[in-house]
Amino acid sequence: MTVALGSLARPRRLRPGDRVALVAPSGPVPRERLEAGVELLTEWGLEPVVMPHVRDRHPECDYLAGTDADRARDVQDAWCDPSLTAVLAARGGYGTQRVLDLLDWEALRAAGPKLFVGYSDLTVLHEALALRLGLASLHAPMTATASFLKDQATQDHLRRTLFEPETMREVGPGPATRTLVPGRARGITLGGNLSLLAAERGTPNARPSAAGGIVLLEDVDQPPYSLDRMLTQLLRSGWLEGVAGIALGSWTGCGPPEEVRAVLRERLAPLGVPVVEELGFGHGPSTLSLPLGVPAVLDADARTLTYDAPGLL
Repeated sequence: MTVALGSLARPRRLRPGDRVALVAPSGPVPRERLEAGVELLTEWGLEPVVMPHVRDRHPECDYLAGTDADRARDVQDAWCDPSLTAVLAARGGYGTQRVLDLLDWEALRAAGPKLFVGYSDLTVLHEALALRLGLASLHAPMTATASFLKDQATQDHLRRTLFEPETMREVGPGPATRTLVPGRARGITLGGNLSLLAAERGTPNARPSAAGGIVLLEDVDQPPYSLDRMLTQLLRSGWLEGVAGIALGSWTGCGPPEEVRAVLRERLAPLGVPVVEELGFGHGPSTLSLPLGVPAVLDADARTLTYDAPGLL
């Protein structure tokens, strides 16, 4: 079952006392960072529940946090536990694609709406939740990553988005936000990590098109020619045909900013839709929390993204 763009349900906001699950569908989680993330969430009044395999490491592929079956089981059990209000990724890395086809999506649907938080490698899970469950989610920092643990602005933005979502409906302009292509567009937010969006093309349950959407794109440690290749893949596959607008995040470690900007402009400007760059989300040392699956207006001239409604109920 897939759900058309624009018909997504919003999960409820968090409240003090909520129990939230921490899962690791991707890479292994440093123990000290996990403990620090749990402590911070506890200070917010939440009750973090670390799922059984979060501290694991795959016996052969040490870039994975445990076996595929165990990582999938943690996600499945967390989602289907009615005492847990949200599922938060502990970190990104690589591996979520290997988990998706092991999940019982009918059971997840039967369990009802739940908040999911993460970004980077978790992009594919955001997409799957939108397509298979018709559920909006939150593109936001993982709880065992440096930006969440060390940057006060990142913490504050996520906390307010989780607990007071009505106060976080407008994003931008930030100090580095720039208009790449002027104009104004309305659409449903979607997207995330460019590498994962490109890698999913051609897979059975990938979103066939971003038509009508406001696409969020960011990446890390990809040289300009790699960004060109992945954007070209999205263009040649028709995924970007009919897109309403594009909001670009950080490109940390992707090379000289002017070279990155040249690639983005050369590949995206011919679409003829508004494009804003450096909107403040992604792999930077400080990152914003942005709802996915919610109607919004991208105003490239004002350099803002304004949601029609809060990302959470």
